[in-house]
Amino acid sequence: MTHVALTIAGSETTGGAGAQTDIKTFHQLGTFGAAALTCIASFDPKNNWAHRFVPIDPQVIADQIEAATAVHQIDTVKIGMLGTPATIDTVATALAERSFTNVVLDPVLICKGSDGGFAQDTDDALKAQILPRATFVTPNHFETIALSGVEKIESVEELIEAAKRIHELFDVIVLAKGGVMLEGEDAVDVFYDGEQVVELRSPKIGEERVNGAGCTLAAAVTAELAKGATPLEAARTAKAVVTSAIENRQEGATPFASVYQGKYQA
Repeated sequence: MTHVALTIAGSETTGGAGAQTDIKTFHQLGTFGAAALTCIASFDPKNNWAHRFVPIDPQVIADQIEAATAVHQIDTVKIGMLGTPATIDTVATALAERSFTNVVLDPVLICKGSDGGFAQDTDDALKAQILPRATFVTPNHFETIALSGVEKIESVEELIEAAKRIHELFDVIVLAKGGVMLEGEDAVDVFYDGEQVVELRSPKIGEERVNGAGCTLAAAVTAELAKGATPLEAARTAKAVVTSAIENRQEGATPFASVYQGKYQA
């Protein structure tokens, strides 16, 4: 029987990110994907492609998780975009009620420092209620700075120190993404599990971010863990998957491209 992974994430209707990308990544790696949607996000072509965001009722989120876990034996779950304190509370409760072996968190932070208010409340709730239940976290450059509390990350050495700090603070395996944000020819991500530091490198493919790359990385980790891979094995495969997805990116009318996982072969 095929292993099953669950994503609890938002819908991104163009197919480039969110639950759509998670399911495609699961499928490409031979894992059956289930999804519980937390919100609906759609780009606004009339407003410089900004996100329009509609949260899903908390009870509906709880119902989806209940259904997925009743139908399938699921021990591995990926957490993506949550977006509101109410959603975070619902998902935290669902995690507490179930004994998932692997909880992979793509820690989508929405407060960029000056937003405050609702955005800060949401991020604080994520750190307080979801991070303590995670077993594996995949922060991007900004999120690594925010979660570790460091002032800046401008080198691989600083990325390593920040990854270690996140592990110490939250007792979680870390795959911290340097990507295109660090200087040099390689896109460098750092894996740290409390014992070993491993730099995962691949040549940069341009200098621009690609929509859905972070979702793909976390989803690939999730799929591989569901199949029984070790965390480091899952991280290595995820790096290869996201590199392929960026190489084969899908262009559209937006000023940015989206990942495409369909060309990846192990």
